[in-house]
Amino acid sequence: MTIEEDIGYHFSDRSLIERALTRKAYANEHKQQNNDCRDQEIFRTLGDAVLKTVLVDLLISKGLKTREEITNRKMDLESEEGLSKISRELGIGSYILLGLGEKKQKAHEKQYVLSETLEAIIGAIYLDGGFDVSKKIIHEWFRLEI
Repeated sequence: MTIEEDIGYHFSDRSLIERALTRKAYANEHKQQNNDCRDQEIFRTLGDAVLKTVLVDLLISKGLKTREEITNRKMDLESEEGLSKISRELGIGSYILLGLGEKKQKAHEKQYVLSETLEAIIGAIYLDGGFDVSKKIIHEWFRLEI
């Protein structure tokens, strides 16, 4: 299996998924070998924004009617725990590029790393395929949670 098979999306630009999987520590350790080794941080910010929008839309379509209901349910779904659960189900941990210290700490198993990486992947999908594709993928990932 590949990361693309696991997440259910094939990238036109593979550099986007590679960046989404690259932690800052790994990028810093590999800058001398590859001057263009960039990390996932910007993608996480973008992915977080896309995720919030899609989840609100999805929750409204599922019948939630008040701002309070939507906000509370969205907070559960986008929590570190909720995102890391989805990330584990997709098998993302084994694909994350970690720095040496992170590898020793088994960071690929930690909730915050898994949730941040999932957000970065969402950002990469958005950049590669646009909003409608991102929405479709997020709906698929969260279908059992809503």
